[in-house]
Amino acid sequence: MDFSRNPESDAIRNAVAQLCAAYPDSYWQQLDVTGAYPSDFVAALTRDGWLSVLIPTEYGGAGLGLAEAGAILEEINRAGGHAAAAHAQMYTMGTLLKHGSEEQKHRYLPAIASGELRLQAFAVTEPDAGSETTRIRTMARRDGDAYRITGQKIFISRAEHSDLMLLLARTTPYDDLEDKTRGLSVFLVDLRTAVEKGQVEIRPIRVMLNHHTTEVFINELEVPTANLVGEEGEGFRHIIDGWNAERILVASEAIGDGRWFTERAARYATERVVFGRPVGANQGVQFPIAQAYADLEAASLLRDKAAWLFDSGRACGPEANMAKLQASRASWAAANACLDAHGGYGFASEYHVERKFRETRLLIAAPVSNNLLLAYLAQHVLHMPRSY
Repeated sequence: MDFSRNPESDAIRNAVAQLCAAYPDSYWQQLDVTGAYPSDFVAALTRDGWLSVLIPTEYGGAGLGLAEAGAILEEINRAGGHAAAAHAQMYTMGTLLKHGSEEQKHRYLPAIASGELRLQAFAVTEPDAGSETTRIRTMARRDGDAYRITGQKIFISRAEHSDLMLLLARTTPYDDLEDKTRGLSVFLVDLRTAVEKGQVEIRPIRVMLNHHTTEVFINELEVPTANLVGEEGEGFRHIIDGWNAERILVASEAIGDGRWFTERAARYATERVVFGRPVGANQGVQFPIAQAYADLEAASLLRDKAAWLFDSGRACGPEANMAKLQASRASWAAANACLDAHGGYGFASEYHVERKFRETRLLIAAPVSNNLLLAYLAQHVLHMPRSY
């Protein structure tokens, strides 16, 4: 790998930081209070082409790599923003790009790149399946030139703010399968039409941060066979292809959060004077911030390696999983160091620490729990027995 500065990456980071300057902490704080979606911020990202960087130029995107996409999300969070409001548009379309038909790609990708259509939702998780994706129950049955789908999804983010949704459903009953990873299929759903017809109901879930999470109830949803993405029964494998990209991009968000925390903590600890000297002169304040910075730098290098492997077309499963694991842990340590440095003021909303504190904590548990990443490393890298 080349560790010299990349002028193109620097230009991207500077441009994104400039865009984010128009959306200061107060903007995100107000959204956190009201629960509103950052529509104008997402529109600005779309207008400047930052959400379409991974879409090939032939479909209207920038045709850049995961390294550049990660830099964009990192800078959003480093500036105090919350990239989760839009990040899925980057990697969710990867399933369509890799496994969709040419007709599907030419029909949808240019509209997604331009912002005419928004693809922000990916419906996989179910109340009784959790992270065991092969156990989902939402059922799709073939009916002539369409599939009729019924079931329930939970913790589906941004469904209320998406035009399209990728949906994973069962096309073969679980008990009829020898290989339990088969029998699932991916569908591209027009949410606008589905909601209008009453075939899909979206109910918001109130959570501890402004994440626009919902339950999705599906009742006899009619999806044309032309909207089947990839092969019937191979949906599990199709979505796995996008998990490495998701892990790397979420790691980038965590790194951005961590940099926000360490920069804020270092500045506050330097400027805050108590008993005649800066609080940062105390090792108990200074050392956790320095340790968090070192851990973030290590996580950033691992993220960079994972993105480089991905963009080079090489296997990157262990690196992508470790990047998400280490980055989320480093960011959480930085969050605690920042909160401790601020003392009681860290809990005051005007300092914005507590908002970012809640946002970055999610990345330890979602979109995949760190315990599952440890299980992956133990079983598939270290070849240990399956844990229970």
